[in-house]
Amino acid sequence: MADVPNGEQGCASPLELFNRIAAQGELVRSLKAGKAPQDEIDSAVQMLLSLKMSYKAAMGEDYKADCPPRNPAPGNDSGLGATEAEEDFVDPWTVQTSSAKGIDYDKLIVRFGSSKIDKELVNRIERAIGQKPHRFLRRGIFFSHRDMNQILDAYENKKPFYLYTGRGPSSEAMHVGHLIPFIFTKWLQDVFNVPLVIQMTDDEKYLWKDLTLDQAYGYAVENAKDIIACGFDINKTFIFSDLDYMGASPGFYKNVVKIQKHVTFNQVKGIFGFTDSDSIGKISFPAIQAAPSFSNSFPQIFGDKTDVQCLIPCAIDQDPYFRMTRDVAPRIGYPKPALLHSTFFPALQGAQTKMSASDPNSSIFLTDTAKQIKTKVNKHAFSGGRDTVEEHREFGGNCDVDVSFMYLTFFLEDDDRLEQIRKDYTSGAMLTGELKKILIEVLQPLIAEHQARRKEVTDEIVKEFMTPRKLSYDFQSFCFDT
Repeated sequence: MADVPNGEQGCASPLELFNRIAAQGELVRSLKAGKAPQDEIDSAVQMLLSLKMSYKAAMGEDYKADCPPRNPAPGNDSGLGATEAEEDFVDPWTVQTSSAKGIDYDKLIVRFGSSKIDKELVNRIERAIGQKPHRFLRRGIFFSHRDMNQILDAYENKKPFYLYTGRGPSSEAMHVGHLIPFIFTKWLQDVFNVPLVIQMTDDEKYLWKDLTLDQAYGYAVENAKDIIACGFDINKTFIFSDLDYMGASPGFYKNVVKIQKHVTFNQVKGIFGFTDSDSIGKISFPAIQAAPSFSNSFPQIFGDKTDVQCLIPCAIDQDPYFRMTRDVAPRIGYPKPALLHSTFFPALQGAQTKMSASDPNSSIFLTDTAKQIKTKVNKHAFSGGRDTVEEHREFGGNCDVDVSFMYLTFFLEDDDRLEQIRKDYTSGAMLTGELKKILIEVLQPLIAEHQARRKEVTDEIVKEFMTPRKLSYDFQSFCFDT
């Protein structure tokens, strides 16, 4: 999937933003002059406004076409972090916020036009599956959706659906944030008893990163081992490398071509911000990420069926790909995919900073030892505590910005204990060191258990997961006879 997979946060430089705004403005003018369809114009204008808001957040001043950006002066209040009132910016490559609390997800729902996962929907999921919803749903970590009620309608009427998620393998190093969509997708697979396809976008990483094709494919295989270690059922799961599968599956490639035919260059520029200097590989890639949304891309699983709906759990930065997919779907005779969107996983240094595989201290990596985890949390996890113990006891800590507490919302299963920790830290009864100790005690066994499971994943097991084949599962009265 995209270049900021599963919530890695990064920032475009002011100069990059300035150039993107100029290119996007040129696109809007050409669309209007050419009397393009209104939806294309609106999409391009929306991207232009988002870029301008992001530029203002970075520079503390409005974009001016004749004034390229200067470096913000040291000590100046302009620049990132100057105010929490600035707009957030989210696309598949850039996730930028000026707030220590992170992205304002309610605003993002409005901007993207998705729907909030409210208590009513969580209760409906609980009734459908007959068990307690996953903590990610209970706590709003998966917070937004498109057409989840349709999926539940299908399930309650014993009509089949399948799951699709993915990973952009840009390095061998995966961190705990990368596990979030896979932990949740495994739960969905278990409770709904449905097949799952996992796309490894090694082709995308070759196009965007300084990698050889062999390196990109090698990272896909190594990352697949970490994904398999999450516990997916080999009988219900197909993992595929784009570099491998597209050449071996005419059904998949036919859908890619159908999508490409129905999306214009102006549309992808408007949706993704591509410029005239981007390679044609980048411009055509969105169709490849869209294709797994349609069941006949996998004839070995679904035969020639085109009406099996897809549910995609992903971080919300991936939504532009699937807005495009949902727009195309009815025009090529397929159902629109449904989506469940997650929040972003914060870097250790806080929600405003970049989480990078090249900075080992920016996150907890799946290869870290117990000692490394303890050191990273104690030294680098951003604290919402006060400057002195006395102040902290009197005024309490701020869980909204404290990274250790944020991480516990992802990984501590016990709701009552999490709420007690929140109360104790907010009141000042619990100190930052005590909060970090709890997080360390949660993360160390979680990572150690993952490492033990990964050691059991042989090359043969990976090959079996990645071999196109018919999947076996008990769908009650569901049937995919080929």
